[in-house]
Amino acid sequence: MRILVYPHDLRLGGSQLNAIELGAAVQRLGHDVLLFGQPGPLAQTAVELGLEYVPAPLPGKRPSPTVISALVRTVRERGVDVLHGYEWPPALECLAASKVVRGTTAVATVMSMAVAPFIPKSMPLMVGTEQIHHWESSRGRGEVHVMEPPVDTHANQASATVGLDAFTRKFALADRSLTVVCVSRLAQELKLEGLMSAMDAVRLLSLEHPVRLIITGTGPASDAVASRAALINAATGRETVTLTGELADPRPAYAAADVVLGMGGSALRGLSFGKPLVVQGERGFWELLTPDSLPTFLWQGWYGSGPGSGGEGQNALLAILRALMNDEQLRRDLGVLGRQVVEQRYSLDSAARRQVRLYEDFAAARPGLAATMASEVAAIGRYAGYVGKRRSQRVLRRLPRDDFNARPVASHAAGPGLHVARGV
Repeated sequence: MRILVYPHDLRLGGSQLNAIELGAAVQRLGHDVLLFGQPGPLAQTAVELGLEYVPAPLPGKRPSPTVISALVRTVRERGVDVLHGYEWPPALECLAASKVVRGTTAVATVMSMAVAPFIPKSMPLMVGTEQIHHWESSRGRGEVHVMEPPVDTHANQASATVGLDAFTRKFALADRSLTVVCVSRLAQELKLEGLMSAMDAVRLLSLEHPVRLIITGTGPASDAVASRAALINAATGRETVTLTGELADPRPAYAAADVVLGMGGSALRGLSFGKPLVVQGERGFWELLTPDSLPTFLWQGWYGSGPGSGGEGQNALLAILRALMNDEQLRRDLGVLGRQVVEQRYSLDSAARRQVRLYEDFAAARPGLAATMASEVAAIGRYAGYVGKRRSQRVLRRLPRDDFNARPVASHAAGPGLHVARGV
């Protein structure tokens, strides 16, 4: 098969890295994979992994007619069989292009915390958690499958990390401080609340023990994060919070950590490095990965909403970090647990084989014309409602920056499993 993979952008982020690493793994199985997308730092990562990169034009409003035209041109020139869009704008653009070029199949992956309701229910869809799969299936979406964020367990381990010594020297990590690392896009929605809480918790912990918080990433909330970090460093009289900015290769940060804070793909990469993980969520959620909390995360994904088992906000995180700081054996044991979880459930190689099977199934089982048209007409209606609501929010200055992460399924979904972790 010839497959076109189209992430929503090529800045550093979990969904984008998943798309690129999984695409490269599919190519190693003998298929041709093209990476299509607006230029960004991860384009070079893709090329280094052996993918051909096809630059996309910059979009205006999404879905973008300019991007769709470029997709159609690329699909025809390269003989693409499957167009794979990650998140809703690329998904809809891939779907539109597949309508123009007959014989092609468009599929979608959504790694956000909720699925845009205007992705047609007839479009093959992959989501990142069992909980979101249950939610979508219960609302009439037939062709939906779980594709959990895969991890390259060979590349993501301390022994395979290049540049660790240079990273340690650059950020002066040679002292005996506990190093807490968070690799994250600095976004207003989903991320900022937890980042602020983490900085405040580390400030309090620094009154008792030497500790450093390393935050790696950039994004719309960079100024707010930098302002809080500067205030904390001034108050503590040392560099308690270090902002590295965006790193093309964040593996040295994971390798340098004693404890990782994160959600989604970033959380899983931390586990792959054998580090104890504190899962970040929203509305004060912090929860340590332990054998007791593991089943919850396998159900709802590496995220939570509302108080965890130890309370909420900075006080909950402070208690978790204090326990980890005082127990080196606990840190080692939880690191071993995390590495085992990734190896057994999130291997990139096994995910690539499953992805190929899904591509083959999707291409072979196209829905009938009548069902497809009904689904797409309904989706157009939902999209029109979405656009109208966004316009109203813009007028009222209440526009969320990352809209479908602003309404996560985990905050309101019913179904098997707990909504937040309950046992440490």
